[in-house]
Amino acid sequence: MITAGCDIGSLTAKAVVLKDGKIVGHQVIRVKTNPAESANEVIRLAAEKAGIPISDITATVGTGYGKEHINFASSTCSEISCHAKGAWWNLPSVRTIIDIGGQDAKAIRIDEQGNVARYIYNDKCAAGTGRFLEVMAKALEVDLADMGALSARSTERIRISNQCVIFAETEVVSLINEGRETCDIICGLHHAMANRVASLAKSIEVHEEVVMTGGVAKNSGMFNALSEGLGVTVKALPVDPQINGALGAALFAAELAAGK
Repeated sequence: MITAGCDIGSLTAKAVVLKDGKIVGHQVIRVKTNPAESANEVIRLAAEKAGIPISDITATVGTGYGKEHINFASSTCSEISCHAKGAWWNLPSVRTIIDIGGQDAKAIRIDEQGNVARYIYNDKCAAGTGRFLEVMAKALEVDLADMGALSARSTERIRISNQCVIFAETEVVSLINEGRETCDIICGLHHAMANRVASLAKSIEVHEEVVMTGGVAKNSGMFNALSEGLGVTVKALPVDPQINGALGAALFAAELAAGK
């Protein structure tokens, strides 16, 4: 049985193809202006990687901001449920999931069976999201993908006092003009963002084990800062954390195809 999950987010589109319960193809692309085009492109590329024609996919579940625009989806499901499903499938011992997307941050607590027990999310402010780091990378004139490695070279902790993206950007520019080291500024940004996300997560009680999902989870500096902010060791998923939502959607599609 072949199923797929398609996650159309604010910044990226992700797709995962499963065959008999195993990941056989996945893809991440930058979203296009039209969410439907993003969905069609990412599922095509994921199917190509899997080496199967799209017509062989029995069922597809859509999720993410643009889920209603996934024309080929058999059904749709919330991001909360999909991230819980994907994380628990990868690591059944997980109890708390921190998902940091392009324009929101979520904290999800699940039970022993992987069911969502509690959740909370912030989608009203860019602080604590991937967009926050994108803006700061541009202000610092560094590649977003290099921020984790640069943060690891920090020798002095700088406290970023502003949470608002606009004011934080101004603060970063001031620090640059003061001659402060870029590595130290980036480390400070990671901790400022991690503390905000940790505060969100603690409001629903953080139970170990904890994993981090979403594209920001690829940033080692953010990963370490969040572990410190939560006071627990955040574990890495065995698969690309950015495709976790799409993976959960593909698992729901498998249940749908099986008639569950």
